Amino acid sequence: EVQLQASGGGLVQAGGSLRLSCAASGFTFDPYAIAWFRQAPGKEREAVSCISSIDGSTFYADSVKGRFTISADSAKNRVYLQMNNLRPEDTGVYYCALDHVIITATSWRLLRYAYRGQGTLVTVSS
Repeated sequence: EVQLQASGGGLVQAGGSLRLSCAASGFTFDPYAIAWFRQAPGKEREAVSCISSIDGSTFYADSVKGRFTISADSAKNRVYLQMNNLRPEDTGVYYCALDHVIITATSWRLLRYAYRGQGTLVTVSS
């Protein structure tokens, strides 16, 4: 059974940084893609970033490009989201999701990922 658990959220001032971690278990085959999503109160879910197991390709929403970096540690089965220069509009519940697909620059944000973990709250104060 695939399990995903996000952690690392918290309260930070605007301009600060946080690193989120997604611990993944129960999957054993390639290809797969792990994505980060966020949802703020009263807003729709937003795809933030994604990493592919095929070649390590990474994808970002325009709203976070240049500020967020996604990375993976396959030995630890973890995916990280380093978030720098945080803004109040980055506030939300962040969660990670996984699917066994080959993603593209277009599909990653539209895919309904098969597995999703519980989220971690990020609050950015102004």
